[in-house]
Amino acid sequence: MPDHSSDQRSAKFDIGQVVKHNLFEFRGVVFDVDPEFSNTEEWWQAIPESVRPQKDQPFYHLLATNGDSCYVAYASEGNLCADNTGQPLSHPQTRLIFERFENGRYLPKQRMAN
Repeated sequence: MPDHSSDQRSAKFDIGQVVKHNLFEFRGVVFDVDPEFSNTEEWWQAIPESVRPQKDQPFYHLLATNGDSCYVAYASEGNLCADNTGQPLSHPQTRLIFERFENGRYLPKQRMAN
């Protein structure tokens, strides 16, 4: 049986890593990753075709800020790069998911299991 494990791309960015968008002026912290596009077709079609990313790449759920507002963003790996400013985000939801900001990244809270 052939090994297809190399067919699946691994995510470039980790949970807690701060990233910035290449096309739009915002920074965000990764709080979840989809191995490939996993949003609605309506969301997909709303993206202008000229900048619409491929679906077969990791997509990231981000707590994002653009200087004016805080929101949750969904972005493709190809549209993101590491943010090397070493600065935390001013997003009120970071404290709900992450324990603290340390050495340029957010540390996730320990999850309780039963």
